[in-house]
Amino acid sequence: MKKIRVGVIGLGVGEKHIEGYVNHPRCEVVALCDFLDEKISVVKEKYPKFRITKDADVILEDPNIDVVSIASYDNYHYEQIVKAIDNDKHIFVEKPICLHEEEAILIRSLLKDKPDLKMSTNLILRKSPRFCLLKEMISNDEMGQLFYIEGDYNYGRLHKITEGWRGKLDFYSVVYGGGVHVIDLLLWLADDQILEVGAYGNNIASKGLSFNYNDMVICILKFKSGMVGKMSVNFGCVMPHFHGLAIYGTLATFINDFEYGKLFKSRDFNSPSKRIAAEYPGTHKGDLICSFVDSILNGSECEVSQDDIFRSISVCFAIEKAIQQSKFVKVNYI
Repeated sequence: MKKIRVGVIGLGVGEKHIEGYVNHPRCEVVALCDFLDEKISVVKEKYPKFRITKDADVILEDPNIDVVSIASYDNYHYEQIVKAIDNDKHIFVEKPICLHEEEAILIRSLLKDKPDLKMSTNLILRKSPRFCLLKEMISNDEMGQLFYIEGDYNYGRLHKITEGWRGKLDFYSVVYGGGVHVIDLLLWLADDQILEVGAYGNNIASKGLSFNYNDMVICILKFKSGMVGKMSVNFGCVMPHFHGLAIYGTLATFINDFEYGKLFKSRDFNSPSKRIAAEYPGTHKGDLICSFVDSILNGSECEVSQDDIFRSISVCFAIEKAIQQSKFVKVNYI
């Protein structure tokens, strides 16, 4: 059977994409791209059978490539997605898909004109075994009616924005680059819609360094069901990378912790919580690629659908607006 031919752009996290495609029996990675000379020399030794280029257009315009994986710096995503769509390629892209609302609107419009093209993004927290188990508990009504939900993206890697490529961009948002993971997780778990957000941010942790944007953001979320929530994204925290999560329902409360999750089913102080020992994070950054490839082969929906992509980024755009305007902002879903 004919294999799907894949090109990967950006060989940082893009190397994890390669592993995801290689593990699918119907895929063949044929071309790689990175513009850094040192990265090119490394991958030539590591992947001697793949065509390697410094020019992304070589992959984007090659009629023999069916799928493009975009793992370049955030500021290149929009342009590369548009070229991929123009050249009839399926797209798996790292988050965020773009940096500006008008760009997302155009991408959505282009995709509507080509409904056979598949696009997904790497919102990988959905694959964490612990969060999958929590999703199952919520769906089975073990938590009761949810009334409050909160998530924290504690990155703990300040150097990534003060020394790496993120701090060199004309614009970088920790909400788009990190908080989007938690926004998607909350929307997926609750199966609800965020109507309105309010948010504040600061850059105290990176003050005096080479990063000019907020490294800390906190926001309040109003859901359609009446539930309320909170999301924070914290790049400057002095702690290991961790996704804090707390789900409050009328029958139970779930708290994510480093070693295990805790499930409370009683208000009695002397009643112990149940340990949720399912692995966390327990994910590989290529884990969503199998679903993406299967959606191309079978015409099925990706685990992270196009609607999911635009739902999450629409909330993130509203959060940035709320910070800038210092007021609550209604979410404009793209």
